[in-house]
Amino acid sequence: MKKTLLILAVMLAANFSFAQMSEKFVKAMEAKVPAVDTTFTPENLVELGNSFERIADAEKNQWLPYYYAALCNVNAGILMVGSDIMSAKSEKTDPFADKAEGLLNKAEALSKDNSEIFIVKKMIATLRLMGDPMSRYMTYGPEAAEALAKAKSLNPENPRVYLLEGQDKFYTPEEFGGSKSEAKVLFDTAIKKYEAFKSETSIHPTWGLPATKYFQSQIK
Repeated sequence: MKKTLLILAVMLAANFSFAQMSEKFVKAMEAKVPAVDTTFTPENLVELGNSFERIADAEKNQWLPYYYAALCNVNAGILMVGSDIMSAKSEKTDPFADKAEGLLNKAEALSKDNSEIFIVKKMIATLRLMGDPMSRYMTYGPEAAEALAKAKSLNPENPRVYLLEGQDKFYTPEEFGGSKSEAKVLFDTAIKKYEAFKSETSIHPTWGLPATKYFQSQIK
């Protein structure tokens, strides 16, 4: 009985979400959302982020386009870092972090206590850390960890939590707590969570599965 009531509640929530969205808005978003998983250059991510921002500015009461615009900008900044993670490059990465944070603040004003928003908060803190790892670790390391823990507490079934946890273990040197074997376990968990994950609507976040499979394939 409880399970049936829960399913009904989820269905009602999904229907309410769609009722709050215009057909024009949904179609505009559906044309852009899949590109989040298939855009791999800073320039194209910025362009995609700008498209989401234009949609957000036209709607103003929808958190999703602000969220995706923030995600695109933080991903663009992360790609700017490249493989030279330990070198300071804050003059390149901070503008992306600043832009993403401003957009995400607008999303959070429209959707409080949202696991997906805390996922991107974690990514922004990580990007700020990557801008100057030696001097920023004590500030942005804990901030990133706190945001990810909050994302997990809000929705333990969110697969993107385990993707980011796995990436942290993958990239962190073993002497500082990293572990490829632990990363693989987290990526395996993320894939299982993706298989079970049900998106609230066609334009709510589902991104990350291709990245998870890629990282999983890099661990023998």
